[in-house]
Amino acid sequence: MERNTVKLQGFNVDTFTFDQALNFIEKGQVVTINPEMIQTASKNPEFAGIINNAELVIPDGIGVEIGLKILGNNVHRIAGIEFGRKLIDKFAGQPTAFIGAKPEIIEKAVENLKKEVPDLNAVYIQDGYFKDDEKILSELQKSNPKLALIALGSPKQEIFIAKAKKLLPETVFIGLGGSFDVWSGVVERAPEIYQKMGLEWLYRTIKEPKRFKRIFPTLPLFVLKVLKERVSGV
Repeated sequence: MERNTVKLQGFNVDTFTFDQALNFIEKGQVVTINPEMIQTASKNPEFAGIINNAELVIPDGIGVEIGLKILGNNVHRIAGIEFGRKLIDKFAGQPTAFIGAKPEIIEKAVENLKKEVPDLNAVYIQDGYFKDDEKILSELQKSNPKLALIALGSPKQEIFIAKAKKLLPETVFIGLGGSFDVWSGVVERAPEIYQKMGLEWLYRTIKEPKRFKRIFPTLPLFVLKVLKERVSGV
């Protein structure tokens, strides 16, 4: 299966359905792109290069889906947390690594996942509170996972993955932000109605008002930029 990408604010986004994306990725970096990441990458050439060199870029944020539709691309959102969870099923039995979150969070997340996926083969578990990237990269390389789920927040997790995939070119890496918090049970995921409408960000903002400054004005400004992109044809 070949990639079919479209441009959004200068960044490649894959047009796969959920199942197509899941079947496609066998190695390399998965980026779960959203408007905040695009904004950050527009000011950070290193991060921008990482996104455009990723093996798979899925439209995680509802803002990305809206932006793509404005540009005439009928591409549906693929929630990163759901995609990461399906990757765990896909690679069940094969060596899997988990990096990120607080020690108690990651331990509980893996414990809960093992109940759901008895064949889960967690060969490396490391919380996100480390300062020496090289030490962790060396340990990760020795554990030689087939799947590595990294939750360090963006763009830190994408930059870390870009380094790691050079050492482990046959591994699938995905950055998953706060997914470990949900899998641990510490954070409740948005109700299904919010998920279906692509409004998980709204539910989380209601629950955590401090997120408001992070979402606004990023989302509306992003939509305005995409509208300008459509008009200008750039």
